[in-house]
Amino acid sequence: MDNFRSPTFFVKSDKQRGILDEFHRKERQLCEAYHKNRPLCFHARSHQRTHPGKARLGHRDADATVQSPLLLGVADGVSQVEEYGIDAARLPRELLRNCQDLGMVQLLPSSRVSHTSYKGPIPLLKRAFERTQAYGSTTVVLAVMDNSTRIHGKLHPMIAVITVGDCELLILRRCRGRQSQLQAVFHTEMQRIDGHVQTPLQLARVDSRIDPDFDEELTIEVIEKGSAVHCISAYEGDVVVMGSDGVFDNLFLDEVADLCNTALPPGRNWAASAKELDHLARSIVEASHRKSQRGPSGQYMDAPIGPGGKMDDTAVVVGEVVQWTEEHERQCKAQPAPISWLLTGLLPTCGPCCERSEDEAWDLED
Repeated sequence: MDNFRSPTFFVKSDKQRGILDEFHRKERQLCEAYHKNRPLCFHARSHQRTHPGKARLGHRDADATVQSPLLLGVADGVSQVEEYGIDAARLPRELLRNCQDLGMVQLLPSSRVSHTSYKGPIPLLKRAFERTQAYGSTTVVLAVMDNSTRIHGKLHPMIAVITVGDCELLILRRCRGRQSQLQAVFHTEMQRIDGHVQTPLQLARVDSRIDPDFDEELTIEVIEKGSAVHCISAYEGDVVVMGSDGVFDNLFLDEVADLCNTALPPGRNWAASAKELDHLARSIVEASHRKSQRGPSGQYMDAPIGPGGKMDDTAVVVGEVVQWTEEHERQCKAQPAPISWLLTGLLPTCGPCCERSEDEAWDLED
C-alpha cells in the first residue's frame, strides 16, 4: 500500500491563528443573463464510503453530508482525534444537522422569518457551530440557496458558498443551451496550511490533551476571518458537485465534469431523477477509489496530488438546481426545525452581532 498517505492531522491553535488572512475570501460572481426570476432550490443526492484499503486497516468513516432543498453540505472529520478517544464523526454530523435546521428556518422563500433571520453564510455557519456540543475537528463546505437577492427589483437567486479547509465544490452549467455539455463555471480552492495535504484549516473543539492553548473563540475567528465565501448566480439546470478531499485529491475537475456529462447527457428537457443523481454520486466515489488501484500494467493512474491519489474516506453530494415548488415547501414544512431555531428567528435583532453587515448583504441593487 505504497500510496497510503497519512490521515488528516489536527492543526493546533497557534498554527491556524497566524494564517487566517491568507485564506479569507469574499467574492461575488454575478451573471445577468436571462433569468426567470423565480425561487430556485436543489434536488440532490449523496454517497459516501470508506476506502476499502482504509476499512481493512480498521479506520472508520468520519465524513458527513447533508442534502436539503435549500442547503447542501459536506464535512470531513479529522481522524487523528480518535487517538484520544473522540469519535471523529460526531462533530461534523452535529454541525451539518444544525446547518440544515437553521436553513429550514432562514431560507424558505415564502417565510417571513427567512427575510429577517438570514444574514449570510458566515453567520449561519457560526451559529450552527455555537450550537454544537461534540468534541473533534472538521473541515466543511456549504452551498446555500439564497432566494432573497434582487437585481433592479427582480428576484435573482444566488448560491452562497462557504468553505473552511479542503472540502471542495464545483458548479457546472450548460453555457450554450440544453444541447451543450456541462462545463465548469466555478470551483473553490482548498485551504491547506503551507500547502500540506494533511493540514487543512479546521473548525475544532478539543481539550487540553490535544491542544493546551485551545480557545473556542479561535474557531469562531476561523469562521469569520479564515473562511472563503463566494456568491454565484444560480440558474435552472446548474449542477453542483461537492465533496471531501478524498474526491478532489483523486479526481481532476475535467474527470468530474465527464462523469456528470455521462450521467446527465445534453439535450434533456427534464430535471435529473433521484436515481440518476444517486448513480452519479456513486460513480464519482467509485472513480475516486479506482485511482489508488494499480492498472493492468501495474501503474497507478494520475491524480491531482500525484499518481495513485490517496486512500481516504470519500463523501460527495451532487445536486441539480431546479425551480422551487409547492411540493418542496410541503417537504420542508413536514420536517419542522427545533422550536429554539424558530423562536430565535422571530426575535428582533439585538445589536451589531446579529445584523447583516454590508459585506454579508447580498443585495446587488443600485
